[in-house]
Amino acid sequence: MNHIHSRSRRFRRAAAALGLWTAISASGCRGVPDITETSAPAQQDYEVYTEASVQAQNAFDQFTEELFQKEISADAISLHYSLADPSAYGIDDPATAFGSASLESLQADMADTKSVQEELLQFDRSLLTEDQQLTWSVLNSYLETALMSDGLELYSRPLSPTIGIQAQLPILLAEYPFYTRDDVEDYLWLLSQIDVYYGELEEFEREKSAAGLYYSDTTIDHLIQSCESYLIPAQDNFLTETFEEKLAGLTDVTEEEKQAWRQEHVSLIGEHFVPAYQSLIETLTSLKGTGTNEAGMCGYPQGKEYYEYLVYAATGTSYSSVDDLTDAVTNRIEEDAMAVAEQLTPELYEEMLTYTFSETDPDAILESLQVQIQEDFPQLPACSYTVKEVPEALELSLSPAFYLTPPMDRFQDNVIYINGSEQYASTPLYTTLAHEGYPGHLYQTVYFSSVCDEPVRHLLSFPAYTEGWATYAEFQSYYFDNGLSPQLQDLLMHNQAVSLGIHALLDLNINYYGWTEDQTAAFLEETYGITDRETVNRMFEAMVDNPSNYLEYYVGWLEIQEMREQAEETLGTGFNAMDFHTFLLDMGPAPFSLIRTYFQSWLVTAPLSQNAA
Repeated sequence: MNHIHSRSRRFRRAAAALGLWTAISASGCRGVPDITETSAPAQQDYEVYTEASVQAQNAFDQFTEELFQKEISADAISLHYSLADPSAYGIDDPATAFGSASLESLQADMADTKSVQEELLQFDRSLLTEDQQLTWSVLNSYLETALMSDGLELYSRPLSPTIGIQAQLPILLAEYPFYTRDDVEDYLWLLSQIDVYYGELEEFEREKSAAGLYYSDTTIDHLIQSCESYLIPAQDNFLTETFEEKLAGLTDVTEEEKQAWRQEHVSLIGEHFVPAYQSLIETLTSLKGTGTNEAGMCGYPQGKEYYEYLVYAATGTSYSSVDDLTDAVTNRIEEDAMAVAEQLTPELYEEMLTYTFSETDPDAILESLQVQIQEDFPQLPACSYTVKEVPEALELSLSPAFYLTPPMDRFQDNVIYINGSEQYASTPLYTTLAHEGYPGHLYQTVYFSSVCDEPVRHLLSFPAYTEGWATYAEFQSYYFDNGLSPQLQDLLMHNQAVSLGIHALLDLNINYYGWTEDQTAAFLEETYGITDRETVNRMFEAMVDNPSNYLEYYVGWLEIQEMREQAEETLGTGFNAMDFHTFLLDMGPAPFSLIRTYFQSWLVTAPLSQNAA
C-alpha cells in the first residue's frame, strides 16, 4: 500500500484505474516513444505481422487487466484508497482487510512474482504497441528487482519508527473517505480487524527474532515509542474527530444511523484498536535483548545482500553497482559543498540565519506555488486540496509533512498533512509544500492520473522516481519568486543538497560498508565539522532504523538532476524546461535504468519537436 508520500517515505500502495480497451489499440500514457525496437517487418510479411500483433496486444491487455484486478482487490484499504467506486471497474469485495503479514504470505507472494514474470516473458515485446512495450519493460524491471529478495523474506521490515505500518496505518484510517454508507460499514470492519492483522505482524517479528535477525534494543525502543502514541482514549481522539467530520459529509443517512455508528466506533477503538497497540508493545518488549546486531543492515548474515536489493528497489538507479552509486553520490556532494564554500560570505551567512520566505501561510504558499510553476510545468486538470495538521499526539511518530494519494478515479481530492512539532520548526514550510504539493507529489500524482490509464502502471511503486521528483521540485522552489535574494536562493539550495546527500552517503556506508558509530562520527567531524555526538547518534540510529530510506530522495533527485544537466549541455539554447518536465511526467513511475534509455531518445527528438511546433 503506497498511500502516503512523505519526507520520510511512502507507504506501499496498490492503486490503478482500469481502462476499457479496444480490440486493437490499448489505451496508455501519452507522449512516450518506444526506442528499443526500430526495425520494421518486411513488406510481404505485413499482413501476417499485423494479425500476430493484434493477437499479442489483445492478450497483453487481458494479462494486465487480470493482474490489475487480482492485485487491487487483495485488501480493503488498498482498494478503497485506489478506487472510489470499485464496482464501476468490475472489482468485487476485497479478500482481506489489510492483507496478510505472515512469512508464509510473503513466500507465496514471491512464488506469484515468479509466475507473473514467467507469463510476462511469454509475450513477444516487439509485437506490442509502444505504450504496451513501455508497460512490459517497467513491469519486467519491477519483477526482476523483487526477485532479488527471494529467500530473504525475514529481512523485511514492516515495522519502523516513523515509516512503518504501525506509524502510518492510523492516518490512513483517519483519512479513509466516506463516499457512501457502505464505506462507513467497511471502515468499521477495518477497525474490528486491526488487532487480528497486528497479531500476524507480531508473529512475523517473533520469527525474525528466532532467526537471529532482530533489531537492536535502541530500535525497539523507538518502535515502542511510536506505538505508545496510539494508546488513545476511546471517546476523544483524532480518529473520533475525523470520523465525525466524515459523517457530516454524508447527506443520505439519518441522524439515528450516525449515532449508532458513533457508538460502534468508540467501542471498536477501545476493544480492537488500542488493544492492538498494547499487544504490539508487549511483543516488542518481550523481544528486547534478542537482537545482537548494533550495526547497519550488513551486520546480519545476508544483510549486505538484502541491502543491495533495498538499494535497487528504492532507487531503480541507472548505476550498475552500489560502489558506482556511492562514488556518484560522493562526487555530487563534493560539487555542492564546493559551491557553498565558494558562495558563502559573512554577509550572506547572516542573511542565511535570519531569512524568511515572502509567504508563510500554507494556503497562501500553495496558491503562490501554483502560479510560480506555470511557465516551466505543464498544466493540471482541475483539482482541490485540503491542508491539515498532524494531531498533536502523533507529532513525534510522523514525518514533518506528507501527502495522501487520492483514488485514481477521484484524483481531484487531495490532502496534505503538516507536522507542527518543534523538532521540525527549522524545516522551511515553503519548500516543504513545494515537495508535497506543487510541483511535487500532489502535482505529479494528479498529472499522471490524468494522462495514463494503463492500470498496471499505477500498481507499481518506484520510490526514487516519486520522491526524487518531489525533492527536485523542492530544490527548484528555492529559485522561485519567494522573497529571497538570488545569491541566498542558490546557497540554500546547494546547502540543502549537501545535507540530504550526507544522509544518503551515511545510509550507504553504514548499511552496506559497515561503518560503526565511531567511524560515522569521525567522518562527520573531519569532512563537515559536525562534532555534536548527540547529532551523530541520531543520524546513525536513523540509518539503522530505516535502511535505504534516504536514498529514495537523494538518488532520485541525483538521477533527474544529471539528466537535466545533460539536456542543458546537449541542447544548449534549445533546452526547454517545460519539455523536459513533460517528458519525465509522461514517463510516469519507472526505474531510472529504463528512463535513462528513453531519455537518450528524447534528447534526439526534442529539437525536432520544437522545430515542428
